Amino acid sequence: MKKSLLLVFGLVIADQVAKYFLESTRNTGAAFGILKGYNLLLIIVSVIALGFFIYYFNKNKLACSLVVAGIIGNLVDRVLLGGVRDFIDLRIWPVFNLADAYCVAGIGLLIIGMIRK
Repeated sequence: MKKSLLLVFGLVIADQVAKYFLESTRNTGAAFGILKGYNLLLIIVSVIALGFFIYYFNKNKLACSLVVAGIIGNLVDRVLLGGVRDFIDLRIWPVFNLADAYCVAGIGLLIIGMIRK
C-alpha cells in the first residue's frame, strides 16, 4: 500500500509540474470539451469517482493508482484554477495532459484485467 501511495503522490507531482511549465490551453469542460462551464458538476463527479477507485483500490493497485493520480491531478486544477491545464497536442486528438493519460492507462489496465478473468 505504501508503494501505491508513493506512486500516486509522484504521479500527481509530475502532472502538476508539467502543467506549470507546459500549459497551452485551459479546459473548463470534460473530455473533448464537453460540459464547458460545468466545473462544479465536474468536481462533484470527480470526487465521487475518486471515492469509488479508492474503495476498490486493493483489487488492482497499479490500475487504481493511475486513475486516482489522474483524478487528483485534474481535481487540483478544477478546484484551484477553475479548469484543467492541458499541454499535450498530438494534432490528431484534442489537447490533454498527464493526468488524462494516467486515467486512460489505468482504465485500460482495469479493462484488460476484467477481460482476462
